[in-house]
Amino acid sequence: MPKKRKSRGRSKGGKGRSDYVHCSQCGALIPRDKAKKVTRRMSLVDPALAKELREKGAYVPTTVVTKYYCISCAVHFGIVKVRAEEERKLPSRL
Repeated sequence: MPKKRKSRGRSKGGKGRSDYVHCSQCGALIPRDKAKKVTRRMSLVDPALAKELREKGAYVPTTVVTKYYCISCAVHFGIVKVRAEEERKLPSRL
């Protein structure tokens, strides 16, 4: 049977079984090495107010939010793109 991707859609290599995470959008249970991880810095303060506070010399805290997406949600929200058939065999640049 032909292989669609060199990595079979995962990044585990020869590690064996990996733990599972829930998709942040649909709640599906997916292997952690197959999920698309998105890390963003979120400010708890309104951007206009944060800019004003920084000008005054205040420290504006930010939190790091990590979300995991299943492949179907990642494609739907534009986190990953559908690639051409030959390009799928190459490792992704994420």
